[in-house]
Amino acid sequence: SGAFEAFSARLAAGVRAHPDMAGLVLLGSAADSAAHRRDDWSDHDFFAITRSGRGRAVRPDLSWLPEDHRVVLAAREGEIGFAVMYDDGHVLEFAVSDAAELSGAVAGDATVVFDDGDGTVGSFVASAQERAAAADAFDPANDVRLVLVKLLVGVGRARRGEVLVAGSLVRQWAVQHLVRAIRGRFPERSSSLRDEIDPARRFETDFPVEASRIAS
Repeated sequence: SGAFEAFSARLAAGVRAHPDMAGLVLLGSAADSAAHRRDDWSDHDFFAITRSGRGRAVRPDLSWLPEDHRVVLAAREGEIGFAVMYDDGHVLEFAVSDAAELSGAVAGDATVVFDDGDGTVGSFVASAQERAAAADAFDPANDVRLVLVKLLVGVGRARRGEVLVAGSLVRQWAVQHLVRAIRGRFPERSSSLRDEIDPARRFETDFPVEASRIAS
C-alpha cells in the first residue's frame, strides 16, 4: 500500500542520514520483489547495516527510526536484533550491525535500498541469499523420521507431566519437519508465495487440505 511504501521511504531517509550507517536492506514482504504478498498484517523486516565496528555504538539509540515518538515498545532480540511496535500496531523486526556481525545471516526476498561505496551491503546480501537457497533443500524421508522422533519424545514428556515442553515438541518441531517433508515430497505445489526461510509460512495457501489436517 501507499502507507507501507511511504514508511519504507521515511525509514530509508533516517538510516541514510545516520553518520554510522552504511546501508539498508528491506527483507521479506518489505522487499520490492515481495510487494504482492503484503497485506494489513505485513510488518517491516530489515537489516540496518552500520559501518565496520560501529554496531555496538549505534544500537543503544533508535531515534533514527521514523516517527520514533509513536513507538509504544522496543524490545531486544539477542545482541543485534530488535522488535519495535508503533501506536497503530505496525511492527518492525530488524538487526542493527555491521556486515561482519551478520556473517551467518540468511535472506530470501531482499532489496538493497542503499550501499556504501565498496558494495559491502550488496555482497553481504548475495551471500545471505546463497545460504538461504542452500538451506531450502528438503529431504522428505529424513524429515519424516524426525517427525516420528519428535512425536515420541513429546508424548514421553507429556506423560511425565512436562506438558509445556511436550507441546513445543509436538506442535512446533514435529509440525515443522512435517511441513518440510510435504513441501519436499510435492515441490510443484509450492507457489511463488512461499517463504524460502520458513517453509511453514503460507503453507495454507499451497497445501490447504494438509494444513487444515495438521492444525486440527
